[in-house]
Amino acid sequence: MMNSEYLAVFLDESQEHLQAVNDHLLKLEKQPEDESIIGEIFRSAHTLKGMSATMGYEDLAHLTHNMENVLDLIRNKKKQATTDIIDIMFRSVDDLENMVNDIASGGDGKLDVTALVNELEAIEKGKQPIVSEQAATNDTVDLVEVYDEYERTVLEESLEQGYSVYQVKVVLDEKAMLKAARVFMVFDVLGQIGEVIKSSPNAELLEEEKFELEFLVTVISKSPGEEIKQRILKISEIANVYIQTMTNFVHVEKTEEDVLKPVKKVTKEKAVEPQKAVETSKTIRVNIDRLDVLMNLFEELVIDRGRLEQISGELENAELTETVERMSRITGNLQEIILTMRMMPVETVFNRFPRMIRTLSKELNKQVHLEIVGAETELDRTIIDEIGDPLVHLLRNSIDHGIETPEERVAIGKPSQGTVLLKAYHSGNHVFIEIKDDGAGISREKVLAKALKNNLITEEEGYTLTDSQVFGLLFEPGFSTAEQITDISGRGVGLDVVRNTFESLGGVVTVQSELEKGSTFLIQLPLTLSIIDVMLVETGEEKYAIPLTSIVETAIVNKDELFSAHGQKVIDFRGKVVPLVFLRDVFDTTRVDLDEDFYSLVIIQKGDKTAGLVVDSLIGQHDIVLKSLGNYLTNVFGISGATILGDGEVALIVDPNALIK
Repeated sequence: MMNSEYLAVFLDESQEHLQAVNDHLLKLEKQPEDESIIGEIFRSAHTLKGMSATMGYEDLAHLTHNMENVLDLIRNKKKQATTDIIDIMFRSVDDLENMVNDIASGGDGKLDVTALVNELEAIEKGKQPIVSEQAATNDTVDLVEVYDEYERTVLEESLEQGYSVYQVKVVLDEKAMLKAARVFMVFDVLGQIGEVIKSSPNAELLEEEKFELEFLVTVISKSPGEEIKQRILKISEIANVYIQTMTNFVHVEKTEEDVLKPVKKVTKEKAVEPQKAVETSKTIRVNIDRLDVLMNLFEELVIDRGRLEQISGELENAELTETVERMSRITGNLQEIILTMRMMPVETVFNRFPRMIRTLSKELNKQVHLEIVGAETELDRTIIDEIGDPLVHLLRNSIDHGIETPEERVAIGKPSQGTVLLKAYHSGNHVFIEIKDDGAGISREKVLAKALKNNLITEEEGYTLTDSQVFGLLFEPGFSTAEQITDISGRGVGLDVVRNTFESLGGVVTVQSELEKGSTFLIQLPLTLSIIDVMLVETGEEKYAIPLTSIVETAIVNKDELFSAHGQKVIDFRGKVVPLVFLRDVFDTTRVDLDEDFYSLVIIQKGDKTAGLVVDSLIGQHDIVLKSLGNYLTNVFGISGATILGDGEVALIVDPNALIK
């Protein structure tokens, strides 16, 4: 391709514009009258169309052009941003993303978009958006009406008197000559079996035929919905009828009623506050490979810094010591800058979840609100790349197994709409991510019953386990308390995959839950994986590095304080039985004659599990550069990598998670 030199820029900017369209479509669904949101979507689509046409991607440009036409109609008040139209827009964005991803992987970006283009063109011509097969099967119609206080009172009183409330969408035949006459006949039929409460457009506009081919009617009746539908269909020149019960919608709380109301436009008479000048920052795009090279060079500098510090200590030269200390301060500042350059906000992962929650809510017929807090929290890029799929799995579990249906929630006194909180925040050298829902919670009894069935624990152990230990069993391979495996979550893949992914990043996952109150999954992650703080220890003639993130404390104990339990050496440490792991036995190191009356211990922790690593001596705390063992030394037990010390010696980095297992 002649434009290959611009391809990287095209892909980056395309992803940004598609994400912007996704985000603003979600906002538009809640605020269909907000012109600023429509304007943002239109600008992103227009820019994407221009870039695609310039680069020669015709299918991309064609689909975006038709999206732009529909958006223009909405912007000029010729169309309303209904849920049907927004659904088609989302499907268009999905196809656009597929084409961009195909281009990124070396393809030509071609895709058959004929069906979507036809639907968009039909909307341009004033036709009703095609209802999906699922919607047609269920005879459902999207809620586009908002009732005032009087209308809501009438509907509530009708329900109390045993009436049913329906919203009916009537679609006239394209060839219908006298639309007003058909409307009159529909109202006449509805009047025979019930009472019409509201219509959209209103009765005056319907009489003057100032509507397209469809209109909405809210009716109360004691007749079943299917009978109402069949009676309307008997009228000639009626193309279709969609009917939906409104009982749950009428009972919705006032807080949700406010959410469903369209946002009022600001009138011209209202004073508008002057906008403050926005400070713009100057940025440039840098290829991530260049940052990786910079990081590798700095890692070598850290190794040489350690070597210089050791030589300075041996020579005891004042000028050399002063120079090395200054170099250490400068490299420390440089390290902070380079790590910051590699940081990315978790927003790059979080921003795809609102769209996913919307889709899942529709599939499961649940009402779910996703609240995101702390999206600006930053993590190392290498960690960001890995956490997306595990977080998707946890969110799917929260919605599928945690959040109840609106009927179940109302029955137990909860709001019909469930809430899932996705929160990220810094604490020390870690980033914490919380996924909290106000759903059904996790049943301790169900988890214990499944654990006993799978022979994970004995009946006696079940009585002694704390709640957090019981919920920790959820992460065992193949473990699931779901009564039915669904395509949303499960499918035989348990939370063990999620835990293993986070642990491979040096993270920890814990669960808290209260029945009928909800559950919280807490993920703890390191800020970066390349340069870490460790405790250097010596065993035999070898040096090992233990990550500080896993260390609780260090101690020296008398050998008389050791006990044996089930063939395992243990120690009573602060009132808790802690098993001991002798590193010399694990790694089969050369034994050195030492005073065996005392043992040096490093107490490590992973979740609720604790162990004591027995070493020959403690050297001290150091910053080290994490190096891979290479392709020839993969899956070495108890070792996660290696580092080069100041004297050039190689020290292996211990994997505490493997030793605790």
